[in-house]
Amino acid sequence: METVSESRMFGGTQGVYRHPSKSTGCDMELAVYTPPGASAGRVPVLVYLSGLTCTWENVTVKAGAQRIAAREGLLFVAPDTSPRGTDFPGEHEDYDFGSGAGFYVDATEEPWRRAYRMYSYITEELPALVAEHFPADIGRQGIFGHSMGGHGALVAALRNPERYRSVSAFAPITAPSRCPWGEKAFTGYLGSDREAWRRYDATELVAESGFRGSVLVDQGTADPYLEEQLQPQRLREACESAGVDLELRLQDGYDHSYYFIATFMEDHVVHHARALRG
Repeated sequence: METVSESRMFGGTQGVYRHPSKSTGCDMELAVYTPPGASAGRVPVLVYLSGLTCTWENVTVKAGAQRIAAREGLLFVAPDTSPRGTDFPGEHEDYDFGSGAGFYVDATEEPWRRAYRMYSYITEELPALVAEHFPADIGRQGIFGHSMGGHGALVAALRNPERYRSVSAFAPITAPSRCPWGEKAFTGYLGSDREAWRRYDATELVAESGFRGSVLVDQGTADPYLEEQLQPQRLREACESAGVDLELRLQDGYDHSYYFIATFMEDHVVHHARALRG
């Protein structure tokens, strides 16, 4: 693990780190905020997954999560959204596929399957890495994210209820099998067999998941992607049918930006802190 930078922040340390990844076959960067309470022992872990076109930097700089993580005693981890430097044909042509748009799946199609294994990276490699290099109690782990990252967080928690004690999302892509962003990404990464898509669709996974925690979702009513891409009503219907506790909050006048995320970040970090302390 290489240290790219470290800065003092709210009594803790905001760092950026680089490491070679077995999942993606390339070097990956991640940001980790270590709270001041970690000096006394291992602390719970909260992972944040970013959306399309983003890196670890967006949430680290814009969302204001570190102040709350310091107060609540959480290790705040922000990985990247895709492999970097692979330069596959067409990888950098579209904002919603390829570079910056890994969709947190393990690709099965060429050439993407050689590097685009973000699901394995997030759910397997990243926890082991964090546990090895930071004062992390990986047995107490929560996950959340924004848009594409909200989709990734929901899928990770629903497929791994024994690993994640808490989950939440800002404006998640709730039904990627039934929206343009998801259909494009899934076709490219997973092929045309829609049955394979179900493993990465939160609305399909809810019924068979053993996740029994409370799911918090915030969605802005002025979000330009609300109806076509995000479709939170589909998640609400799936959770109601499965008996999963979903708190879906429609926030009047808010859009898809980090202004929206920063406004409600404290609610989300506290949601996770309560579950991870239990």
